[in-house]
Formats: sequence, C-alpha cells, structure tokens
Amino acid sequence: MNMDLNIIWFLLVGVLISGYAILDGFDLGVGSLYPWLGKTEEEKLTLLQSIGPFWDGNEVWLLTGAGAIFAAFPLVYASVFSGFYLAMMLVLLALILRAVAVEFRNHAQTARWRKRLDRLFFIGSILPALLFGVAMGNIAQGLPLNSSHYYTGSFFDLLNFYALLLGLLGLLAFLWQGSSYIMLKTEGELQENARRVFGRIWAACVVVYVLASLYTFAAVPALYVNYFKHTWFWAAPLLSVIGLAAAPLLARTARYGMTFILSSVYMAGLIATLGLGMFPNLVPALDPRLSLTIYNAASSDLTLKVMLIIALIGVPIVLFYTIYVYRVFRGKVNITTEGY
Repeated sequence: MNMDLNIIWFLLVGVLISGYAILDGFDLGVGSLYPWLGKTEEEKLTLLQSIGPFWDGNEVWLLTGAGAIFAAFPLVYASVFSGFYLAMMLVLLALILRAVAVEFRNHAQTARWRKRLDRLFFIGSILPALLFGVAMGNIAQGLPLNSSHYYTGSFFDLLNFYALLLGLLGLLAFLWQGSSYIMLKTEGELQENARRVFGRIWAACVVVYVLASLYTFAAVPALYVNYFKHTWFWAAPLLSVIGLAAAPLLARTARYGMTFILSSVYMAGLIATLGLGMFPNLVPALDPRLSLTIYNAASSDLTLKVMLIIALIGVPIVLFYTIYVYRVFRGKVNITTEGY
C-alpha cells in the first residue's frame, strides 16, 4: 500500500477521532456514571472536579477532527452532516446542555436546581456517547446514497439493529473509560465503587464485543475483506483485545494509571479496527459505486498539501496544550482545596 496525501489525511483524521474518543470519552463516561457513583454531594463534587480542568479542552479534538474532515474530505462532511442532521443536532444540544450543567451547578442556590443540573449533565453525557456509536454503525454497514452522494433514508432508518449494537459497544467503551479515569483520580469509597463498576462494565464489554464481531462477520462481511488482503491490519483488533484483556488485571493490583492507558488502547483499537475495515471508503454506500472514498471525496492535491502544512503546525500545538494541562492538574482530586 503506497503512501500518498489522501492516505496521510485518512490516518490524520483517524488520529484526531481517536484522540477525541479517548479524552472526551472519559469525561462523557464520568457524566454517564454520575447518577450511580455520585451518591452524596461530596462524591458529586469530586466527579465534577475530576473533569473540570479538562472537559472543554477535550472537545477541541472534536472541533479539530471535524475541521480536518471538512478541509480534506468536504464531500464526506456534506454527506454525513446533512444525512445525520437531526442526530447531529441532538448531539450538539446534549453537549451544550452538558456544558451549562457543569458551569452553573456550583452557582445553584437550591438543591432543586442542583438536581435539575445533575440530570442535564447525565443526559448531555450519555446521549452523545450512544449516538456516536450509532452513527459509526450506520456508516460501517453502508448508507443509502443517491448519485449526488446524499443520504436518502430517514432518521428512523438509522435506528437499525447493527447501528444500535455498535452504539451499545461505543457506550460501554465510554463508560469503561470513565470508570478507569475515576479510579485514577479519586480515593476511598468512591474509588472502590468505581472499581466494582469497572469490573461489571468490563464483563458487558466482552459480551458485546464478541457479539458485534460475530454479527459483523455475518451481516457486514465487507469489513473483513481488508484484513485478509493486508494481514498487518490485524494489529488494530489485536490492540483492542490486549487492552480489554489486560486492563482488569492491572486494576486488581491498583495500577490505575496503566489501567487507564489500556482502556484508552481498547478505545483506539476499536476505532482503528472499524476505519481499516472500511478503507479506502470513508462513507460506504449500499451501492458500492456510490461510496465516498479517500480519493473521490478529497479536496484537490494543492488543498491537501496546504492544509497538511497547517495541520503539522496546529496539531502539535493542540497536543502540547493537552499535555501541559494534564501535567498541571495531575494527581488525585481534593475538594477541600481548589480541586487538586
């Protein structure tokens, strides 16, 4: 497989999507577990402060990824964002409500308003975590596109079994990522509760992962074709299996930093497995002749070259900022101070 600008941009978009899934994945996971792990006011404040310095910075990766798709593969941006318009609006609304809940909860004067904001935080976290997976499931199995590459189905057509199955797989990955992060950042009873939840989610992840793999082989066999053409592609699912298998072993020995890294490896492995299975398609169509690929959906070579130069400047800045923030706010959460 020869490397060209289109493949480089395919890999770059994959890295940005993986970065978003790993980083915003843990705070979406924390929000989705909030009603079960945040029993007392102290526990709720601990959970909120654990993601407080990071959640808005993590969403920069979503904006960067969407911007990269728009710059490098504008037809994909137009097709997916128009076809999934209602779903995307639901995701954006949920993210906005989540931001409002995080920022305003500490200013709420009454328990009633804090409870309302807690609900918004939960809904604004679990809805995107589910819908991202549903969207990927629909894309992976192929969409009904017309000759202009526009989606011709309805919103309810997107709620099919395979899409919901991958939605559940994605949701569990976010929950698992969130529980591993809570173990890393907290202490005492909250950490112990997160450890128990981590184990239960792991069991669900294993079951759904196996089910999704078998169902994909039966219903969407095209996703396996590349793996028999390029045997090194198997490194991607192998990464996800290693992360899924090894993380619980390290959690038992209280090595929570490595546990979080391995849950991140599992997340990245899932995305890489799906991406490499679709390659070179970006949006497969039910009629393969209408599929959007890294070639027919790409910008001109000049645009790809110029945007690559910009990306080589901008992405390291985002990466440096991310590393700096996580370094500054490393350690356990302590709500008796200003957060850490």
